Amino acid sequence: MKIGIIGLGRMGGNIARRLMRGGHEVVAWDRNADAVNELKSDGAIAADSLADMKSKLGTPAIYWVMLPAGAPTEETIKALCAEDCADGDIIIDGGNTFWKDDVRRAKTLAEKGVHYVDVGTSGGVWGLERGYCMMIGGDKETVDLLDPIFDTLAPGVGSVPRTPTRGDACDPRAEKGYIHAGRAGAGHFVKMVHNGIEYGLMQAYAEGFDVLWGRNVDHLPEEERFEFNMAEVAEVWRRGSVISSWLLDLTASALAQDQKLSQFSGKVADSGEGRWTIDAAMEQATPVAVLTTALFARYRSRIDDMYGDKLLSAMRFGFGGHVEIPQ
Repeated sequence: MKIGIIGLGRMGGNIARRLMRGGHEVVAWDRNADAVNELKSDGAIAADSLADMKSKLGTPAIYWVMLPAGAPTEETIKALCAEDCADGDIIIDGGNTFWKDDVRRAKTLAEKGVHYVDVGTSGGVWGLERGYCMMIGGDKETVDLLDPIFDTLAPGVGSVPRTPTRGDACDPRAEKGYIHAGRAGAGHFVKMVHNGIEYGLMQAYAEGFDVLWGRNVDHLPEEERFEFNMAEVAEVWRRGSVISSWLLDLTASALAQDQKLSQFSGKVADSGEGRWTIDAAMEQATPVAVLTTALFARYRSRIDDMYGDKLLSAMRFGFGGHVEIPQ
């Protein structure tokens, strides 16, 4: 298929490359001309504006917007609709947009005959090689039309064992790493909760390693103090432990480089999805004590950081290249 990719940052550029590796044609545009030229050297068709991109796409034109949530995405979609979109065209938002914005956009675009699909995309800077886990919202006909794109981007079944109780009647796409979650907004809603859970998991690791790191303190009896090798603990937990995970893999990698995590300040950023998850839980009166505590711990880290806060920053940098709050 032929698709336009708007936004060639950490994830957008690699999404384009994975699609090209899978045989799709990519028309690429970014405000940064160097990013466009770099992707052109990898085989993409370069566009120098949104209008130029439209002229190089097929019918219907398919746009994948991969920009920061909020104004950058909103303004780009408005610009597309103002001049470049035609009846039947498709706009995909693959960023971390607030799901209620998807509901609003889908309704507005439908009045113009434009289809809107929201794709919660997980995979970070590793997606080019590992593939992207995708949670998709939109009408069934459009999502089905785009299936070759999603199938290429997804990790595939790979070596992950099948869930024993999962019958053949279940949707095979989930085993490949993507689902059609429901109508517009559903994809980003599921991804939002995914990120809320991510906050909780990361906080659990951070607090556990804080306990280990803080065991060798003066106020404890000497025979009850331990000085643990954090890298070795993380490594052994990766091997057959019930708490093994990709987050623990990233933790072990960071600790193997520097147990003190001295490149991190411990002032942990948050990108919005944790807050939105808690807002949604409050709307429907669902208790989310762990997720709320994990978010508040990030706020606290900006006042009084601890070793575990550095570990949180290390994990965020590991899976997504996320940097800390500027000092």
